[in-house]
Amino acid sequence: MTAPPLKVAPDVADALAEGRPVVALESTIISHGMPYPQNVQMAREVEQIVRDHGATPATIAVLHGRPRIGLSTDDLELLASDEAVSKVSVRDLGYVVARGAHGATTVASTMRLASLAGVRVFVTGGLGGVHRGAQQSFDISADLVELATTPVAVVSAGVKSILDIGLTLETLETYGVPVLAVGSDEFPSFYSRSSGHHAPMRVDSADEVAAVMRAHWSLGLTSGLVVANPIPVEDEIPADEIGAVIDHALADLDRLGISGKDATPYLLGRIVELTDGASLTANIALVRHNARLGAAVAARFATT
Repeated sequence: MTAPPLKVAPDVADALAEGRPVVALESTIISHGMPYPQNVQMAREVEQIVRDHGATPATIAVLHGRPRIGLSTDDLELLASDEAVSKVSVRDLGYVVARGAHGATTVASTMRLASLAGVRVFVTGGLGGVHRGAQQSFDISADLVELATTPVAVVSAGVKSILDIGLTLETLETYGVPVLAVGSDEFPSFYSRSSGHHAPMRVDSADEVAAVMRAHWSLGLTSGLVVANPIPVEDEIPADEIGAVIDHALADLDRLGISGKDATPYLLGRIVELTDGASLTANIALVRHNARLGAAVAARFATT
């Protein structure tokens, strides 16, 4: 028995066959990361940014039990508005496929499906990681395990600031995952350019990122790479300001007893409420910024 093959959109398949740059995009940010209709508007805009910067976008999801690499406008609308779309990490892929269901892919499952399709650059908002209090809860994102094993470069604005960034960086080091900060000596923290943690490695251009990708994989190393792209100065929420909001949201999370895969969507939504939408504006801005860099990295990687 074999799983259904990937369904690759024609424009993505043509780009891959011809060696042209392709950028993978996740779908959880559409179905579980932002409210409707901002989510579908953002998804369409990010795809267009990737096109405008010389690459082919490949938004990834599972629809009707079929892993999809590249989505239509109607597919994006379904993901953005259908409450039956589940959040799908790597462990969930077989279950959702077998049931013929819809699934929005997380960073981990998007990486896995992108790699199976031959896509080597993936753009997202923020990475998962080690949750605060993981010493007791053992709540550690599957994103880190996938980064350790799947050869895809992930462009993000750093680790989501609701997490324990220090422990996440330590875990990435243990897993042998290169962590590159773009244009900064400090590792960014999603809504903010600063985190209080030194960047393990610094690069200053898409060319340098592509060169590290090629060198890393040419050595037979099979991990992914973290490409941490700080949110633009004009769009950031200062770390001390967002830190107080996150503490409030975490206290609400504990009071309500929310945990597991529901924790991150709840926290991001609660932070939007507590910031009167400012965090959503920052989130959209950083995804746009990451899409521009991701397209440039994919273009450099395809030509080197």
